[in-house]
Amino acid sequence: MVAEVRPDHATEWAAMKAVASKLGIGSTETLRKWVRQDQVDAGARPGVSTEESAEMKRLKNENAELRRANDILKAAASFFAAELDRPHTRS
Repeated sequence: MVAEVRPDHATEWAAMKAVASKLGIGSTETLRKWVRQDQVDAGARPGVSTEESAEMKRLKNENAELRRANDILKAAASFFAAELDRPHTRS
């Protein structure tokens, strides 16, 4: 919408302000961020795309889960190694 009404306004900010008002968005800054992210996603502006950001978030979550699993396995290995080192009495 901002791109469509841009020719009718003196600046891009004025166009964003008009669109934000029409859509009932409280902050023009919010709309500006959306427009900039759309430009990044379209390849018209440098930055991290929405897809790349989602993939990074997914990988960070997976990495955290793997670290937790690794910690559990290390603790279990230590526990069982200690059990093997204890002298056992036979009855």
